[in-house]
Amino acid sequence: MKIGAKNRLVIQRFTPPGAFLADSEGNEVLLPTKFIPEDVEVDQEIEVFIYKDSEDRIIATTLEPYIQIDEFGFLKAKEVTRFGAFLDWGIEKDLLVPFREQIGKMVQGESYLIYLYLDPKTERLVGTQKIQSFFEKMDIRLEEGEEVDLLIGNETELGMNVIINNTYQGLVFENEIFDDIMIGDRMKGYIKKIREDNKIDVSLRKTGLENLESGAEKIIRHLEQNEGFLELTDKSTPEDIQFHLQMSKKNFKRSVGILYKKRLIELTEGGIRKL
Repeated sequence: MKIGAKNRLVIQRFTPPGAFLADSEGNEVLLPTKFIPEDVEVDQEIEVFIYKDSEDRIIATTLEPYIQIDEFGFLKAKEVTRFGAFLDWGIEKDLLVPFREQIGKMVQGESYLIYLYLDPKTERLVGTQKIQSFFEKMDIRLEEGEEVDLLIGNETELGMNVIINNTYQGLVFENEIFDDIMIGDRMKGYIKKIREDNKIDVSLRKTGLENLESGAEKIIRHLEQNEGFLELTDKSTPEDIQFHLQMSKKNFKRSVGILYKKRLIELTEGGIRKL
């Protein structure tokens, strides 16, 4: 039974306080009545999140946490007390970020990039802003061109730091950012280069699309955001093109021609399809 993570457990019995669940080793935990799904039975396996309540008791919930143990996330501070800041992370008990784990005092209502870990001394789940020590810096198991999951981090003089696959830190250079992106955004990205010092350059565009004209690049991004299809053709009105892409019909036709020659799109009677 892992604290701070989702566990698949078996219902042992129902009591007035709730259902008692057990793991394969016989360890039990209470799932309070208000969280018990309808139509579940004894001996049925269910998935729950395990954490410690305000009285340090191990407890289960079917609420969905925003992050789990050993993950990075962008969470909002609900309250700041003499113990530290308490952040909303999707379950009943807010997540504590002690003052010692803060970089500058947190402010109620503001959101912060944090890492969730289990304090080995107290065995309590704790959040920290001091995330640098939790990145893998030596064993880089990525390949150039690989598609990855990104969590957008803080802005730097060079661009935006990003968290790659919840494991590595990378950088998207400022001159490669074409959309408004914010700290906490999650999106796909691509490994552009892994340097000799293991620093990782990341692109928000698929490898090979870096040198496209802005109009062609905009069409590709629109296709990626709309399941690979755009309901526009050379017969579409300038008004329709302007509405969907905010570009002129002349620019649209030139951009489509570029993509077609590079064999990045297919032209159909109904529109444009990404290959």
